[in-house]
Amino acid sequence: MKLDITAEECPMTFVKTKVVLHEMKKGDILEVLLCGEEPLRNVPAALEKEGHKILSIEPLGKETHRIVIERG
Repeated sequence: MKLDITAEECPMTFVKTKVVLHEMKKGDILEVLLCGEEPLRNVPAALEKEGHKILSIEPLGKETHRIVIERG
């Protein structure tokens, strides 16, 4: 599943990601596109605290990143 939150700002970046992950099953993979330094710092850290696994973080452009998450 993919989620594009590049147009969102914190804290909505985390909230929207959390809502999608909540609807998924344990072990499912979510690909998130986000933009900016604050979401890049906060979203992965908050998701790991909630028990999800960050599989990769990949830069796609100047400020855009792709984060691949396994639902915990």
